[in-house]
Amino acid sequence: MNKSGCGWEGKEEIYVKYHDEEWGVPVRDDARQFEFLILETFQAGLSWITILRKRENFRKALDNFDYKKIALYNEEKIQSLLKDEGIIRNRLKIRATVSNAQAFMKVQEEFGSFTDYIWGFVNHKPINEKRKTLKEIPATSELSDKLSKDLKKRGFKFVGSTVVYAHLQATGIINDHLVDCFRHSEV
Repeated sequence: MNKSGCGWEGKEEIYVKYHDEEWGVPVRDDARQFEFLILETFQAGLSWITILRKRENFRKALDNFDYKKIALYNEEKIQSLLKDEGIIRNRLKIRATVSNAQAFMKVQEEFGSFTDYIWGFVNHKPINEKRKTLKEIPATSELSDKLSKDLKKRGFKFVGSTVVYAHLQATGIINDHLVDCFRHSEV
């Protein structure tokens, strides 16, 4: 069977698998929300394929994205991450990961879960876009602008509107699979 995708996933197996199995699937689990958020922040300024190729290394280096552990990282741990060639060794992004874990837990305290917080921006229902071409997909939106501002106000870093829009797409809060893509109706 010849499945039609969105076109951006290309032919590389890791990218196709990400598109076909993960991207755009509604995420209502805090651990997965955190993983996607951290990967998106590391992606800022880089290609997503770079992040996907390093994802397993990130999992190992960052205690499987356990935000409770990451929130407690000390300077020694930060320095060891800066030497880890398997991940993106950007000092600001690594430090932001620690502060984002702390901010993430504060959101959980206030809202019960990060999932309730972020899905609350869309009344807990995915936005089902009906885009026909990749050119129609924006880099930002009013929603990502609003959420970005709110996250920054709460102490999150590397959460500009573009990063936030990508997060909303990846976690299925916005369904930006093209209408001709086999995944559009599935998610």
